[in-house]
Amino acid sequence: MPNDTIDQLARRLAESVPDGIRTLGEDLEKNFRAVLRASLSKLDLVTREEFEVQEAVLQRSREMLEQMETRLAELEAGLAEQAKSRRKKTAKKKQSKKKKE
Repeated sequence: MPNDTIDQLARRLAESVPDGIRTLGEDLEKNFRAVLRASLSKLDLVTREEFEVQEAVLQRSREMLEQMETRLAELEAGLAEQAKSRRKKTAKKKQSKKKKE
């Protein structure tokens, strides 16, 4: 999370406390900022840039997978057609052998 976002959040938290405590002002805001940074650093977060890069990689992977699925379907159809053609040829050869006998 960018520092300016943490600073804004810390400022809002400091402003939201009751007036009696608000007199601590700057110290309170610094403490909020430190607590927020420490808490957020423990989380497994990524930057927007890292997220967008991974999103693009995922999109490209999906496109490649779709292309491979289409290609596989075409190859399977071609193999099925070849197998069908071979069965027909084999059946014709068997019939012609039977006729000769």
